[in-house]
Amino acid sequence: MATPFLKMHGLGNDFVVLDARAHGLAVGVAAARAIADRRRGIGFDQLLVLERPRTGGDVFMRIFNPDGSEAGGCGNGTRCVARLMMDELRETRVVVETLGGRLVATDAGGGLVTVDMGAPGLEWEEIPLAERMDTRRIDIKIGPIDDPYLWGPAAVSMGNPHAVFFVDDAASIQLDKVGPLVENHPLFPERANVSFAEVIDPGHARLRVWERSAGATLACGTAACATLVAGVRLGKLARAAEIELPGGTLAVAWRESDGHVLMTGPAETSFAGEMGAALDALLTAPS
Repeated sequence: MATPFLKMHGLGNDFVVLDARAHGLAVGVAAARAIADRRRGIGFDQLLVLERPRTGGDVFMRIFNPDGSEAGGCGNGTRCVARLMMDELRETRVVVETLGGRLVATDAGGGLVTVDMGAPGLEWEEIPLAERMDTRRIDIKIGPIDDPYLWGPAAVSMGNPHAVFFVDDAASIQLDKVGPLVENHPLFPERANVSFAEVIDPGHARLRVWERSAGATLACGTAACATLVAGVRLGKLARAAEIELPGGTLAVAWRESDGHVLMTGPAETSFAGEMGAALDALLTAPS
C-alpha cells in the first residue's frame, strides 16, 4: 500500500506531512531529499514526520530540511501539526513534542493557531555560536572590510539558530547573495536562519527570511519570533507586534511573566496524496 501524505502550509511556508505513528517509516537523508525535489518528488520547505509521543505529549514531530538534515524547531510546521492533532483529538489544546522541546498549541479561533514557542535562547552557547560574544550584536560584517553594508546582526535561538539584521529596506536585500554567506558563517557551527527586518513602527515589522537549508521562503515562524525578541532587546519593537512576511502576517508576543514567545497564525491543508513507487520504496526500505 502506498504511503499517504498531506501537503500543508502556514502563510506559504509549505510542508509534506507523513504519519509514522502506526507504521514506522524509514525517513532518512535520501528519502527527505527525494521528496523535497519539486520536479521529481513533491517539494517542501520542511518534511514533518509524526511519531508517537515520547514525553507524554500528543505527538512527536520530526523536522527534516530539504537537504535531509534535521531541525529542532519549526513554528509554521508546529501550527500545521497542531491543527491536525486538534481535529483528530477534537481538542482545543495539544502538546507537540520536537527535538527542541515540548510546544503547547491552542485554537485561537477563525482558523488560527497559537503556539507557545517557549523561552528564547539568548546566551552564545545556546544559539550556538562558535565563541563567546554579546548576542545582541554579533561580529559579522558583509561587504568591504572598511565599509560593510551589513553588520552586527542579533543572534537568537528558537530551537534553531537565527541571525537577525535590522535594515532600512528589507526589499532591497539580495537574499540569494547575502543569505548563504551568513547561513554558513564560521560563527554558526550549526548554520543559521537569516532574517532582514524593517521596522515600520514598534508594533509592526516587515521581514524577509533566508531559511537554513531551504533558501528564501514565504514565511518562517521561528524567524518571526526571533525577530521580535531581537527587536525588543534592541529597543526597536514592542513586546507584541505584527511580523509581516511575503506570505502573510504573524502575531508574535514575548510574554514578560515567564519569558515565553507566543506566535499566532493560520495553518492550512492544500491537498492529500500517496507516494509514487520510487518515493515509497525509499520510505519502506530498511533503515
